[in-house]
Amino acid sequence: MSQRTWFITGTSRGFGRIWAAAALDRGDRVVGTARDVGAVSDLQQRYPDTFLGLPLDVTDRPAVFGAVKTAHAHFGKLDIIVNNAGYGQFGMVEELSEQEARDQIDTNLFGALWVTQAALPYLREARKGHILQVSSIGGITAFPGIGIYHASKWALEGLSQSLASEVASFGVHLTLIEPQSYATDWAGASAKRATVIDAYGPVREATYKRLSSNKPGDPDASAAAVLNIVDAETPPLRAFLGSAPLAVAESEYASRLKMWREWQPVAELAQGS
Repeated sequence: MSQRTWFITGTSRGFGRIWAAAALDRGDRVVGTARDVGAVSDLQQRYPDTFLGLPLDVTDRPAVFGAVKTAHAHFGKLDIIVNNAGYGQFGMVEELSEQEARDQIDTNLFGALWVTQAALPYLREARKGHILQVSSIGGITAFPGIGIYHASKWALEGLSQSLASEVASFGVHLTLIEPQSYATDWAGASAKRATVIDAYGPVREATYKRLSSNKPGDPDASAAAVLNIVDAETPPLRAFLGSAPLAVAESEYASRLKMWREWQPVAELAQGS
């Protein structure tokens, strides 16, 4: 496998850091972004010739285009784009402030869109490349208490499925990574939380009790799966991380099909003559 160049957002911790280190360890080159570039200074020291750390707020579209241009100029090419930067906004839908809702969509959806738009001209010109959009099992199902997070990931899923068909003829692949819960700080220091409304206390308690009973995955183990995906001759449009998502997906889609079939007679009333 020839040396490839990765552009990964959100490399200060979690999946972004783990995947960056895995790529570097096998001899690839990585441009890693973070709001605080000091958080990746250790990678810069360990891999001075193959790692470039760049400060970046993915919600700043001009800055995103500048960072991608700098990355391409530094290493001469881009092969793998990983839209990993994001966070979880906790709060019942009624509890969310306007700013909290906009910030979540700006980061999780528009941040990925800006990076994708900035990178595509280079990938199209090279007629090859692979974009990894870090979605979630929460991109295909939904739980109470993180509705705006789900909205950002469902939107990313739809955007990316359309994009995959748009860029296939240029030799560019796209994969939606859909992890289960992992032992990162996604629900900890990285999360943001809305001001609670007491009336939702019972719903919140039941939901968090259910979610906390699930065993989180080991984030370090995710690197092997991601390397397998980017090394595949024909990578998948969607790929779960962890053993739990498949059963969730099977249950979710079985429930949808059952409901659609039950209400098909009503749907046909709307067909007209």
